[in-house]
Amino acid sequence: MTLPHTHVGRALIVSVSDQLIHGDDDAGAGALVTELLTEAGFAVDGTVAVPSDETAIRNAINTAVIGGVDLVVTLGGTGVSPRDVTPDVTADVIDRDLPGIAQALRWSGMAAGVTDAIVSRGLVGVSGSTLIANIASSRAAIRDGLATLIPLARHVISALSDPEA
Repeated sequence: MTLPHTHVGRALIVSVSDQLIHGDDDAGAGALVTELLTEAGFAVDGTVAVPSDETAIRNAINTAVIGGVDLVVTLGGTGVSPRDVTPDVTADVIDRDLPGIAQALRWSGMAAGVTDAIVSRGLVGVSGSTLIANIASSRAAIRDGLATLIPLARHVISALSDPEA
């Protein structure tokens, strides 16, 4: 369900890809995530493209957290190749792991037959008051992953912003 006039929070997309850095964004992954998050009521601050490098990924995520973003969605770098380090960096950045949400992303990917979502090592967790979610970068993984993530992100963001919780 989409709530077009309800402001959920601020979001930032971190696209992790060596090809993006070289100007090869033929899939338009960042634009797709922006569209889906905006439809869900998020104010998207933008997309930051970084190479598959631990320092670059860590800096992008930490900058978003320090900047007070409510949700960081990382795209890519969640697989099993040596260059896929996004979950490793995320594990170092988060204060609290939310394994149920990461599992829900994999399960929904399995139900939809999205191979890269199924084999994703992606994590979901909280750093400070920012929710961070790793999503595989294929269009199918993004569509399926965000359909699963958005209602859960709303709940987590609401809980993080409630001082009485």
